[in-house]
Amino acid sequence: MKLFRDRRQDRLQQQLAQLRPRLYRSALAWCGNPELADDLVQEALSKALQKMTTLKETSSLDAWIFSILVNCRRDHYRRCRPEESYREQADERQPTADQALQTEQTVERVRASVQRLSEGQREVLALVDLEGFSYAEVSGILQIPIGTVMSRLNRARSALRQQLLAANDAARGTRRGHLERVK
Repeated sequence: MKLFRDRRQDRLQQQLAQLRPRLYRSALAWCGNPELADDLVQEALSKALQKMTTLKETSSLDAWIFSILVNCRRDHYRRCRPEESYREQADERQPTADQALQTEQTVERVRASVQRLSEGQREVLALVDLEGFSYAEVSGILQIPIGTVMSRLNRARSALRQQLLAANDAARGTRRGHLERVK
């Protein structure tokens, strides 16, 4: 029996290691800070390893570890609010080429727009659109009704679309819906 448990734990540890990049990607989308995202993933993996015996089915490992990550992030924000915004961190970077600059500006606009979403919208958007979880899985991870998942996702996508269109218009110096005089 002990040998079976040891093999199961080894297999679960390998699966958790494979999930690390996905966990990091979600944590980064939620908080916008690479160091904090890495800390949250470490904390979630540590808690998962400690509580491995509570996992009944390995088929639900993804949802289980992501729910731990969500709780770690919530705990962190209860303890302290982020001191430095992502925009301040981005201002410190100096891209070298025009194309790199344009790419960086686009990425910054998207990240800034995502950060302006509510916490609930960011969570749902990251889990559905970045990680590919189904609405039902996200409902289980966040412990909210599936209708709430759907409405938060719809509102997040709509808000993101509007923010990005406005940012693009501002970057071009145009306003949507207005005619410009061409010479």
